[in-house]
This record gives sequence, structure tokens and C-alpha cells, in this order.
Amino acid sequence: MGAQPPANAQAGSAGDMSTFGGQASDLIASVGSKRPRTECGSTGKTPLGGTDGSQDGSSALGAVGDDNDEGWMTIINGRPSKRRKKAPKKGSGSYPSISFSAQARLQSKIQVTDLRSLILYLFTDGAAPQWIAVSHRPQFRKMVVIMVPGLEEAMFKLDVDFANFEECRLTSGAVQTSPDDYYPRKLEAVQLPEAVRPFASIFQHLWPVRATADERGSVPRMHSPVTTMLMVPLPKSKEKGPRLVQDKPGWKDVRTRISEFVSTPQEYIEHKFSLHPAMLSDEESRRAFVDPDGWVHTTVNKLQDGDVPEAEIEQGSITAGREIFAIDCEMCRTGPTNNDLSLTRITVLAWDGEVVMDELVKPDLPILDYLTRFSGITEEMLEPVTTTLADIQKRMLELLHPRAILVGHSLDSDLKALQLAHPFVVDTSILFPNPSAPNGKHSLKHLASKFLNRQVQMNEGSSKGHDSHEDALTALDLVKKKCEKGREWGIGGETKETLFRRLRRSGTAYRAQAGPSATGGVASGKSTAAVDWGDAGWSQYNDADIFIPCKSDASVEAGIVRAVQGDADGKEIRAGGVDFVWARMRELEALRGWWNNTRAGSNEANRPPSAHELEKRLGFHGEDGAGDQRPVLEVAVASLAQRITRIHEALPPCTALMLFSGSGDPREMERLRTQQARFKAEYNTPGMKWDQLSVKWTDEEDQALRKAIRDARNGIGFIAVK
Repeated sequence: MGAQPPANAQAGSAGDMSTFGGQASDLIASVGSKRPRTECGSTGKTPLGGTDGSQDGSSALGAVGDDNDEGWMTIINGRPSKRRKKAPKKGSGSYPSISFSAQARLQSKIQVTDLRSLILYLFTDGAAPQWIAVSHRPQFRKMVVIMVPGLEEAMFKLDVDFANFEECRLTSGAVQTSPDDYYPRKLEAVQLPEAVRPFASIFQHLWPVRATADERGSVPRMHSPVTTMLMVPLPKSKEKGPRLVQDKPGWKDVRTRISEFVSTPQEYIEHKFSLHPAMLSDEESRRAFVDPDGWVHTTVNKLQDGDVPEAEIEQGSITAGREIFAIDCEMCRTGPTNNDLSLTRITVLAWDGEVVMDELVKPDLPILDYLTRFSGITEEMLEPVTTTLADIQKRMLELLHPRAILVGHSLDSDLKALQLAHPFVVDTSILFPNPSAPNGKHSLKHLASKFLNRQVQMNEGSSKGHDSHEDALTALDLVKKKCEKGREWGIGGETKETLFRRLRRSGTAYRAQAGPSATGGVASGKSTAAVDWGDAGWSQYNDADIFIPCKSDASVEAGIVRAVQGDADGKEIRAGGVDFVWARMRELEALRGWWNNTRAGSNEANRPPSAHELEKRLGFHGEDGAGDQRPVLEVAVASLAQRITRIHEALPPCTALMLFSGSGDPREMERLRTQQARFKAEYNTPGMKWDQLSVKWTDEEDQALRKAIRDARNGIGFIAVK
């Protein structure tokens, strides 16, 4: 960890990055109109535009004090009627600063989470980061955070070759670093390429910043830098273990049919189920379907066979005419790897919890490990058993008709042990996804404690192991509660909140910002704005007070300045602007091919501009044929540097400016992830043979993906105080 900060400073964190495009002018898109809020933070006052019925446009966060408020600003009709107390002068003893201490001892590169921690420290009650020193925290008036994917450390090397940047990067790497290269690099104009020299006049250091990732798990992945920055963990309870979920104020139960929770064919592939022929797209494929060796499938010709006519459904029925069976299986190991499992016990429960089947099963293969600590199965228990997997399969095929739905937790494992395919399943590991790892799953033990206030699997690790009856009943009760509460109940929101909501809820104001009533610091809330490309922000930035949709980096630049300074009439953005601005510039990302088209969706507003359009914005392809003779990438980076310079010049005093790239080059990582997804889809297609797969996925590809993730995590950042 870093050394303790100086006596007159607190620790914090930092980051930066930037982008390019045409000149900022009137290209800014109109502010997305938001529904009026009834409160702003914890103040219970009117929002930015004023919606308290007075129509005076006053701001709850700006209207502090009264006639005896020592000269503090009051907003009327969006305009200050009293002058805010002057900010300290640059160079004075009370001017805020963020600086790297030469005595600090870093143990690793800072991460995107460290940058987020700095924001929370400056504007809320967050803990002081230990890798950077913050002086005079109460004097910070505003903060602007800009994410600019596509900017790399190699662009700041004096000998960079922009003309062959991509080729050099692929052959030798963007920049060679040592394992101990955790420290920020001092920016000096004479040591920088001309295109990025303006950065040296704004920022003192270039920081190596890593994106967060799961590199060692069974499903390695890099976390989205946007999500990492904008989703903040809720304060932890002092109680150990998962907290019992309580309904939010105003929550209304939405009784939902269980058929609404049946997994889709796409979810089958994603969660490694073996497809049932009823899910195949055409009749010819369904007729040609052949079960893998040893597998069976239920008698369902097509998915529509499970539909129940409305006339047959009892009003208000959760089961909606379907027959529900909850199952849980225990397995032992019969092969050389942990994936070579065979069925040893199956429990099947009806909707009312009555036992339909509870049988021990003797595997056909020799048992190498009974896995007693998990399964509870011992050699003595199976000694007299004569029931085989084929016997269980026969009974299950008799039990499961087209209107039957299977319920369980991580059902893909149970069905694999049964070597059985059924098209209608409700899996609690899918119904209650893990917010911190969308591709991961919560344990049944966690879900039972969190949503049912029930302790299960207490014997795990002992000779008793799990109880399949208990596990099946727990999964059944979780599904019943989900049906009673509704689709949105239990999904995310319980462990995290958006950065905008945190700032509005617990943003801290001090006497220097909010007047005598804030002496010592009070949680009065901070006003926020989001400036980003496209219209996806309506959901992504729903908690921001203002959302400004853009179609170019020029409009992002103008939007940032507008959000910081406010509108002259105060109609949409109060005069004086908001306290916190988040923005993203994407033209450099698009130019370099980093923009993930598969995630952009079908909406044209969310898709990247073409290379030709980007080059036109940079001044190429003019009517006279003349244009900048520099490489396109160099012009783009230079344009970005100028854009950041203009934004910095427009900021008021005592404003923190943070830029960060989010990650390094993600293209190789995305290529391998696409290959892996294709392999899984083909591998899990019934009847598909190994030699028919169009792509392979071996340990070699798996290790290559993990390396690509490590490389993609390496981004950069900058921070300054205006």
C-alpha cells in the first residue's frame, strides 16, 4: 500500500483519457427530458429545473441559505440572486489539489475501482485512497470524469510511429513494461509526441490503470469499465453472510405465471444445457435428430406442445395449467476429471412439496470418489442398490409430459447426470443472477439465506453432505416466491447502486460549498449529469439528473461544458451547472475498431460511425482533395488533445478533471470470446460430433484467452485540478 499522506493532505485516486472529432460548436444534442423528481438527494427539495409548483427554476442544491447566509448563492429563475462565496485563488494556501506523493510505495497498478474511490472520497463519505494525496477536499466545487477508449500509453512515447501504429502494436506490443512498473509517469512536453503535448499542460502524470477482471475462474472475463465505474457497492452490513432481502418502499407484488420464467433456447446454450430436439428451428432437423450415446429426451415434438389454452387455466393460477416438478441430484466421480460424474441419487417433488421420487442409483462405471462431503452418499448406502440410470430415465420419461416443467438449481448439472433433455426448465441460478458476475451463479445456500431466510446445506464438508430433498424443496420455494413477487424481484439492486444515485443520496457538502449550515460536512446530495453517445442512456443513466445524448465527440465536448456551466435561462440545467459530470468520447474507439458492434444493438443511434465519416470529421476527403498529410490516427489523437484542452479551459476553478481509457486493446480478447461462444453452441447441439465442429477450443485457446484478458486490462488515466 502507499505511504501515509502528508499531514495537510488526504489520500485519493485518479485517472484520465480523451477523444477526437470536429470543432465543438452547436452540434450538441438537446438534453434528454427526464421525469421530474420529487426530491433531490436527502434534501427532499426540487430538482435541477425546479418542479415544486413555483416554476421558478430554483435548484435545491444551489439554493442554500437565506438573508443571513453570509452571501451564499440563491437561485431564482435559474439565475443567482446572491453571489457565491469566492473560490480560493490558485496558489493560495487553501486551494484544493490532487498529487502523487514521491514517498508513496505502490504494490500494484491502480484499477478503475480506485478511480471510483477517489470520486466517492471527494464528493461523499468515501474512505481516503492511499495512493494519492488530496489537499483541502472541502474546496472542490465540481468534478468531470471522461472515459475515452482507444487511447494507449504507447501514444505518449516520443518515438511513436502513428503511421504504422497498429502493425507495430501487433508485432511488438503497444508498450513494454516491467512487472514493477506501477508508478505514474511524469509528463514533460519535450518528451512527448507533438500530438499529445497539450496533455502536459493539463496533467502532471500518466497513470497505468487496470480494468477489473476474473482471470482465474472457469469463465475468464474482463469486467466492463463503464459498469465498474458507474455501479457502486452498497455499504456492507455488519452482519455476516447475505442479508435477507426486504421489499423496497412502494414495492408492489406482481403475480407472475411460472411459464414466464421458463428458460429460452438461447439460455440453454449459454448455461450449457443439452438441447432438446423441440428447440430446433425446422421440422426436418427435428426428425433427423439423434440423441448422444446414452442420452434420452422427453416426448415433446415442438415447443408449442407445452402451451395451455387460456380456457383451461384457472384465473390467477401461478402454475397456469402446467405440472411442476422440482428435482435435485447427487453425483459421484467415475472418471479422471471432476467433470466425469455419475448419478447416485435423485429426488423429485411435486408443486405442493410431496415426494414423487427419491431413489438411490448405482452407476454403471466403477466409482472413484463418492464425493461424500457434498453428496452424502457412501459405499455402504449403494451396496444393496440395484436401480440403474436407465431405470431412472424410463421413469422420468413417463413422468415428464409436454406440459411438465422442471424446477431446480443449476439444472444443467442435474440433467447431465440424468443424461436427459427436457425443453421446459426453470433454473433458480438463472432467475437470481449474480450481480457481480453475470456469467457466474449464486450458490443455492446463498439464495436460501438471502431470499428465504433459510439455512441449508449446513452439513457440507461432513459425512452427511447435502440433502437432495432439502435442495429440491429450496429451489421450489424460491420459484414460488419469484412467481408471487414478480420478474423484477430479486434481480440486482440489492448489492449495488449507481454512482449517480450514491452522489444524490450521500453527496457531502462543506461550508466552503454550501454555507454555514454545512460546517463540518453534511450529506446534502450532489447534482449529476451524463453525456454519452446514442440513446441507450435512458436506462443506463436513469439515475442521473440530466442526460445529454450525443452523436459525435464534438457534441460530447459541448455537452460537458453545458452541464458544467449550466443554461443561461436555467430552464433545463440550472445556472452554475451540476456538481458531477460523467461523459464518454467514442470516436477514437470507433476509428481503431474497438467499438463492439455486436453489443451496439440494432438501433442506429448506438452504432459507431464509419471510418469514412470519422475521417471527414478530422478534415480528410475535402472537396479540393487537400487534407492533413499526417496519419489519420495522429490527427485523431491531436484533435482529442485539443478537445480536452478546450474542456479544461472552460471548467471553473476548483474543479477536478479525470480521464481514463477504461482498458487496453480488447480486440484479441473479443475474437477469442466469440470463438469460445461458437464452440460452446456447436458442442451443446445434440447430434453434433466432435469432428463436425467448425472451431476448436482446447487448453491452448483457453490460455490464449486468459493472456488476451491480461493484456486488454492495461489502460491509462490522468487527473488534474483546474
